[in-house]
Amino acid sequence: MIGALLRIPFQETVRQVHAALVNAGSTALRPAHPTVFQHLDPAGTRQVDLAERAQITRQSMGYLVEYLVRQGYAELAPDPRDRRASLVRLTARGEAVDTTARQALADLESRWAAILGAGPFAAFRAALERISSPPPT
Repeated sequence: MIGALLRIPFQETVRQVHAALVNAGSTALRPAHPTVFQHLDPAGTRQVDLAERAQITRQSMGYLVEYLVRQGYAELAPDPRDRRASLVRLTARGEAVDTTARQALADLESRWAAILGAGPFAAFRAALERISSPPPT
């Protein structure tokens, strides 16, 4: 049942972020779109790397990125390391969405900390970070 216990807070996180984005006027975004934002490096990221990080197919990531580009949230730029590839980068509009999403996440963490207490929440967060980190090689 650990999967369900992890899935339920994850689904609430997705719901809260999506609601905050809609409230901020980003009504064209769907709950799947923040996945792209979550895995982007500040200087941009190749779509193949985004797909791998998000654990979805290249085709699915391509669809998400194409939509974000059409809507003006992201842009494609040449990859300076490989001119055959492109980097996905946020536009100013995309950066505003990212800021809104991060604030929604901070608000959610504050609510959960209020429910659990600051110490238990900090321990909970640290435990999640620990099990989410790749094992040392």
